[in-house]
Amino acid sequence: MITLQQDADGFVRMNRHYPASVRIRIAFNDGSTGEFSGRTLNNAYDAALAEFRARNGLDARGFNRVPASRTNSGNKVDFVPVHPGMGE
Repeated sequence: MITLQQDADGFVRMNRHYPASVRIRIAFNDGSTGEFSGRTLNNAYDAALAEFRARNGLDARGFNRVPASRTNSGNKVDFVPVHPGMGE
């Protein structure tokens, strides 16, 4: 089992997918805990990544198709928003 701690802004640090069958316990700011499958957190990660790419004008694969002088090498998210009862 993996244990994650929610930060003051409501996020957990997650920079990759977890195996779908692993159980992950999250300690929330309000003192409660929740247990989720890796699949649930992977879905939250994918949603956060899609939102990041949409806000920054990137396509589904994370590329900016407009010619530019500089590229963004940080094309990923490291923090995923979580809340008690998500994925139910």
